[in-house]
Amino acid sequence: MTLAEALPATGAATAPDTVLRVEGLCVSARTEAGLKPLVQDLSFELRKGETLAIAGESGSGKSITSLAIMGLLPQPAVRVTGGSIRFAGQDLTGLSEPALRAIRGDRIAMIFQEPMTSLNPVMTVGAQLAEAIRAHEAVSRPEAAKRAALALRAVRLSEPERRMTQYPHELSGGMRQRVMIAMALALKPEVLIADEPTTALDVTVQREVLDLLRDLQAQMGTAIILITHDMGVVAEMADRVIVMRQGRQVEAAPTLQIFDRPSADYTRALLAAVPRMGQGPTRPPVSTEPVARLTDVVVRYPLRQGVLGRVSANVHAVEHVSFDIRKGETFALVGESGCGKSTIARALVGLAPHQGRIEIAGQAMEGLDAQGLKAMRRKVQMVFQDPMAALNPRMRVGDLISEPLLIHGIGDAASQRARAADLMARVGLEPEHLNRYPHEFSGGQRQRICIARALALQPELVIADESVSALDVSVQARVLDLLRALQTEFGVAYLFISHDMAVVDNISDRVAVMYLGQIVELGTRAQIFGNPQHPYTRRLIGAVPVPDPRQKRRSGPRLAVEIPSPVHPPGQAPARVVLRDIGEGHLVGSEL
Repeated sequence: MTLAEALPATGAATAPDTVLRVEGLCVSARTEAGLKPLVQDLSFELRKGETLAIAGESGSGKSITSLAIMGLLPQPAVRVTGGSIRFAGQDLTGLSEPALRAIRGDRIAMIFQEPMTSLNPVMTVGAQLAEAIRAHEAVSRPEAAKRAALALRAVRLSEPERRMTQYPHELSGGMRQRVMIAMALALKPEVLIADEPTTALDVTVQREVLDLLRDLQAQMGTAIILITHDMGVVAEMADRVIVMRQGRQVEAAPTLQIFDRPSADYTRALLAAVPRMGQGPTRPPVSTEPVARLTDVVVRYPLRQGVLGRVSANVHAVEHVSFDIRKGETFALVGESGCGKSTIARALVGLAPHQGRIEIAGQAMEGLDAQGLKAMRRKVQMVFQDPMAALNPRMRVGDLISEPLLIHGIGDAASQRARAADLMARVGLEPEHLNRYPHEFSGGQRQRICIARALALQPELVIADESVSALDVSVQARVLDLLRALQTEFGVAYLFISHDMAVVDNISDRVAVMYLGQIVELGTRAQIFGNPQHPYTRRLIGAVPVPDPRQKRRSGPRLAVEIPSPVHPPGQAPARVVLRDIGEGHLVGSEL
């Protein structure tokens, strides 16, 4: 039974064909110089049962439009200065806050992009879901709790009963996003606004969520406004598309027309930047000399309970993983959240205790003292997913880039400054901006700053942990081009961690597929994407949205079971996957 089938019917079936009409919408921000327009003269209609996608780069006005519809603009700093938003015969721009509150969450719901800032940190997940349900429906606490658990199960959150008792900070980013999606869908709204709803999700979970949204539409006629930079999701989900730039609509048309015959230059540039499966550049064979080697690496975290802190279970984050990363190559790690990708990255830079053996440039990490680890870290640097969280907001960019040189005592202040300026230029930024602070740059520019800082020590290996997943498609393309150019120039190797299979297909030389802390398949990019052998690998690749409306996939067979938990009682470990060579270094693990 799906979530849509389990929930009681609403009045959506009797709604008119057009459920939402936006006419001449203008939104402005108050500044010292006067009102600054953020959205200008935007008009569209949303019909029952259709999906309208709004695409464009960051700052184009997509999210501001959604907040205006929900009545969540941070007034008086930002407010609607013109036009109307009509829903069920009412102009939402003129409603009082109590009237808006009766509609918001019940009849018009929203899935926000950043779940951590949207969830209450002092309430359990179950309490927040139940509160949202009981705020709009007269149901008992047990019934609300039952509905909340059902919603979590519908979005494939493992162990939903246990998640109900947890707080948001105890969940991963992908898990928190699934909680937000469950909360939005629990009341089965007439209009659902999804603001980048799958950006933080793995490709298989993304497919389940998209299928769930289709279920809701098919059974209840729910209308969806989809805000996303993933053009594959647009092609698969949208009936019509609005393309926005700098607060204005530059093009609006049916999805097939947008992809086949875009009329605006900006739309054509946006589509050209989309990574597509099978279109990555072909590179000559790289060196066979390893810059990093992992042999039988195990990482487990004990879970303690009670006053005495006895170990009640172990999280088997990484189980008997072995592979090497060769000089000058891009080695990709792919898999769903919780499979151990980031744990391996932390182990490689000495931030996660492990068993087994890790060698960097021929030197074993085990047994190194603090000074030895510090010297080793000159050879391995890391680029994190969220550049704003990775950069000290109180330090100027020049100091951030040169700080690694200062820590390792390399050069004097003048040479460190010169090195920072040179790296700024190499990553495509202006050297004269060294005195700026991180908040003065865009997201893509901040990620370039993080790349420049990672290269300051001229490392042999750079770990890119979901480094482009939150970027707009055009910014993502520029950052990927930058990574390739820097690799050619410096001969650096990359450990590229990503859940975006299309990006991995475009940048990697070799790929390792992880599942529950173990590698189940390893081979070249051509082997993994052209001839996947393991069922899990085939499932990952098969779930990738294709940026072609003609290949729009409708709901297919669902997974029969949830992803198993990596938590096991003491002394009990998951079955070990044994890799076998099926030719030319293509390794495939035993069946799961």
